Order: sequence, then C-alpha cells, then structure tokens
Amino acid sequence: MLPTHPPNDFTILLVDDREENLLALEDMLATDNRIFIKATSGSDALRKVLKNESIGLIMLDVQMPEMDGFEVAQLLKSNPRTKDIAIIFVTAISKDEQYVLKGFGEGAVDYLQKPLDINVTKAKVNVFERLYRYQQELKQSVQQIERINKQLEKFVYVVAHDLKSPLTGIIGAMSLLEMASENPAGIQDELLDYISHSKQASYYMANMINSLLDYSRKSIDQQTIEDVDVQELVEQIAKLLFPPKHITIQIHGPLPLMRTKKLKLQQVLQNLISNAIKYNDKPQGLIEIGYTDFTKHIEFYVRDNGAGIAVDEQDVIFNLFQKTANTTTVESSTGVGLSILKLLVEEQGGRVWVNSTPGQGSTFYFDWSK
Repeated sequence: MLPTHPPNDFTILLVDDREENLLALEDMLATDNRIFIKATSGSDALRKVLKNESIGLIMLDVQMPEMDGFEVAQLLKSNPRTKDIAIIFVTAISKDEQYVLKGFGEGAVDYLQKPLDINVTKAKVNVFERLYRYQQELKQSVQQIERINKQLEKFVYVVAHDLKSPLTGIIGAMSLLEMASENPAGIQDELLDYISHSKQASYYMANMINSLLDYSRKSIDQQTIEDVDVQELVEQIAKLLFPPKHITIQIHGPLPLMRTKKLKLQQVLQNLISNAIKYNDKPQGLIEIGYTDFTKHIEFYVRDNGAGIAVDEQDVIFNLFQKTANTTTVESSTGVGLSILKLLVEEQGGRVWVNSTPGQGSTFYFDWSK
C-alpha cells in the first residue's frame, strides 16, 4: 500500500493520458499541504485509488484510450471503498447537455471544459478541498462520539458490578430478618452482625453513588485526585463484600497512603477481591492483599488459593468477553470485568497481569502510578 499522508494534507489524483497535461494541472493547483498523485490511464488510476486511502479528489480526463473516464468513474462508484471520493471530469469535447448529464450519471460531482480557466479550476478545487476537510472533521466527531458511547457502556457495567456485591449482602440480611420473624432463637448474634454490615454497606453504596455522580459530571482531566488511605479502603471493601465465613482475607499492611483518583483504585481493588471470593473453590479459602513500593509506582497484588487459571487462558483473560473454563461458581460471568479493569489500570499509566497455577490459585498484579 502507498504511504498515507498527514491529516492536514489534501491528496488529489490527476488522471490524463498525456504527461504534459498532468504537469500543467499540478502546476496550476499546487499549494501548501496538497499532495498530487498522477495516473496516465484508467487502469493505472484504479490501481492507485485502491492503494491509497487518503485521496480526497480525482481530476479525471474523459477521453483516454482503452478505458475512458466514464468507465473509470463507474467502477469507482460501484466499489464501497471508493464510492464517496469526489470526481471532477475534465474534457475537451462536447458541451452538449446530454453528454454532461452522462458524466453526472456516472458519478461526477463537477465538470471542467478544456482549455481550463485557471481561476475557475482553482476555485472549484478549493471548494472540494474545504468540503473534504469538513467531511473528515465530521467523521472524527462521529468516531469520538462512538468512543464516548463505548466508555459510557463500560462505565455503566463498572457501576453495576461495584454496587452488586454490597447489595447482595444487604439482601442476605433481609432474608435473615424474615427468618428471625418466624424463628428468632439461635440467630440473634448472626442477625445483629449482618444488620451492622448492611448499615455500613448502605453508607458505602451511598458514598459510591455520590462519587459516581461526581465522576460522570467531569472529564478525565477534571476527576478528583485526593489523599487515599489504601489500608482503610481495602479493609472497607473486604468487609462490605460480605465474604463467606470459610474465606479469610489477609491484608499485608499497612498499605500505603497515596494521592490518586480514589474511585478508579477502588474499582480495581474491588473487582479483584470480589473475583477472588467468587471463584474460590477451597473449603478454607485464603485471599491475600499486599504491595511493593517502587520509585514511580506501587505494585499491588491480590492472591488467592482458589481454582487457578489454565496456562493457555492467562494471556487472554483481559480481552473483552473472554471467560475462563472455571465453573466453580453458579453465578454467570460476562467476561467484561477484567477487560474494564485493564482499561482502568492503563488509564493510570500502569499494567495488569496474572500468575496462576491450576488447582492452587492465582495472583493478580497491577501497577498504580504515584
């Protein structure tokens, strides 16, 4: 493929079977930021269009041997890759209305009669250059909107994922309340414990919702950077995920104090700890959280003694919609969580990876810039 040119360049394909006409046309239209590609036949023009995706305008001579301009235009307009390129026909023959209409029918957007009027030719090409640039700006705007929509989809998933675990715990406490109303004996202590956890989980969810609302109103550059006690944050997450009694969470701390975007770090840690709980298949589950302090970043880890991840899956689990063969839980998995986690970490200039031995557990690591 021919090289593409910088976005500010406007590429024009000049097509004429006479070299002197090509040189004269290039000399007439030459300005800064214009790139000219020349073709001396219809077949040559088709090859160059297909090899160069940056062409914004074709100046196409009608009278050429073997394949005339009408045939070239017809072929270009029938190809989805080239159908939107503007074409100006250049001809020395008939000005008859029927002949001109044939040109427009084959896909021309304008017509120039030889001998070319320099001022008219320059003016028309200038107009098409402006139109091309407007189209490119519109295309970029559409792409930006698509990127924003995808970010919003991921944001919604993160919100739902982060609120789900505390809400599940609260639902469990409500179930115990129902049981207590029928048979209060023997579950009072457990009930009080769950009610206390539920109250804390409710405050946690309210604070998270407030943070999410604040986040949604701000661009990435405006998002709040604040002092974060990671030890306190992890203790709060570990408690409000309502881990089953057979799972022990150990924090190898004290974890560091950081100045960072708290919501993002909270989302990453909660995702990893939640997964470690959810996919643990051992009678006595153990989850460990710790860190290593480097000069410019902190390397956190979340280790579990669960089912582990097969070697051939460890390189792809962070891909969108990729799920492992782990079936230790009846809870469904979308294969989206780790992909979003990876994006959150990379937003902070870090990376995330996993070391795992099937049957023995996994350790997830991620870097977080100071």
